[in-house]
Amino acid sequence: MPRFDATCLRLVRWTGWVLIPTILAFLLTGYCISGRFGLGRWLDETTALECHKLLHAPLILLTLVHSIPAIYLAMRRWGWIRSRPTP
Repeated sequence: MPRFDATCLRLVRWTGWVLIPTILAFLLTGYCISGRFGLGRWLDETTALECHKLLHAPLILLTLVHSIPAIYLAMRRWGWIRSRPTP
């Protein structure tokens, strides 16, 4: 496996593990804001909204850093991108 592909694979794996709690926190704070499922008792609306707003940038960044290498690796696996011949 070429070095760049191995780096992409490591990046996809690490960001995947970081994305899981980030997405869960994003969903949890969203439900705390709306008070659905009784989650309004965990955080008040103002605190939940502040936390929810802070999670937008990390969620977008992690999603991009996770998705772009994953798409590249999938395209390599499907044969849409071929490896360059070494000189």
